[in-house]
Amino acid sequence: MRSAPVLFVVSLLFLFTLPTLALADDQALPRHNPVPGGVAVIELPESDQRPAVRYRERSALVVPSGGRYQAVLGIPLSASTGQHEYQFSLGDDDWQTDTFHVSDKEYAESRITIEDESMVTPDEEAMKRINQERPRIRQALSQHTDKDDVPLSFILPVEDVETSPFGRKRFINDQPRNPHGGIDIRGATGTPIVAPGPGTVIETGDYYFNGKTVFLDHGQGLVSMFCHMDEIEVSVGDELEPGDRVGTVGMTGRVTGPHLHWSVSLGNTMVNPRYFLEDESPLDASGDDE
Repeated sequence: MRSAPVLFVVSLLFLFTLPTLALADDQALPRHNPVPGGVAVIELPESDQRPAVRYRERSALVVPSGGRYQAVLGIPLSASTGQHEYQFSLGDDDWQTDTFHVSDKEYAESRITIEDESMVTPDEEAMKRINQERPRIRQALSQHTDKDDVPLSFILPVEDVETSPFGRKRFINDQPRNPHGGIDIRGATGTPIVAPGPGTVIETGDYYFNGKTVFLDHGQGLVSMFCHMDEIEVSVGDELEPGDRVGTVGMTGRVTGPHLHWSVSLGNTMVNPRYFLEDESPLDASGDDE
C-alpha cells in the first residue's frame, strides 16, 4: 500500500517531462538572414507538438531547437522589403498570423558569353523539349515530405571554391536572364559530388539547360538540386547519407566549363545554400559579394 504514492509521483514526473522529451533532439539551424534569397528562422510559441506553419500559402519547415520549435522560411529573391506575414497553428486548426521583417539586399551582376546560340535562344524544337521538362523540374523542387528529422547543417557537395555566388543578376550574351538560383563550385570533369545531407533521390534526368541533374529530398520542403553533371550514380528512391556519392562534376547543359551548380529549394523557393553549410570557409576564396 505504501508504494502507491511513489508510483503516483513517478507518473506525474513522467507526464511533466513529456514536452522536454519531445524536444530532446535539437537540430542545428541554418544561418538566419531575412533578405531576398535568404532564410528567416523564427521561434514559435511553446508547444508540446510540432506546430503547423504556412508562409506564402505553402507549408513551412518546422524543427525543434533550443527547447522550442523553430520555423525555417525561404524568402524568394523577388520578395519586397518590409513586413511579411506567416501563419501558425498549435493545434485544432486554430490559425494565428504574425510577421517578420525582410531587409534589403543588393546582388551583383554576372555577365557570361555562350558561343552556342541554341543555348541562349532555343529554336522551336528545343522549346518543345524545354516545356516538357519544366513540369518535372517544378514538381521535384516543390516536393514536401512530412518528417520530423530534417538536416539543416550541410557539408559541401564538392570541396572547392565558389566561382559564381547565389543571387547574381545574370546577363547571357548581354540578354537579361533570371537571377542565379544557386552557387557554382569549381571542379574538373569527373570530380566526385557527394550528398550534403541525408535525403532521398526523387528525380534524375538530362535536361536542356541543366544538363544531367539529380534532385535530393531532405524533407519538409527542403530539396537539393545538382546540375551539369558528367555522370549520375544514383537512382530514384535511393536513400543517401552525408558524403555518399551522387555522381561526378561535368559540363552538360548550358555551361561555359565544368563545374557543379548546386541549388537549395526551401518551400519551393530558391535560397542561398551557404546558409546551410556547417563551414563556409572553403568557399571564401571566391570573394562572395555578401
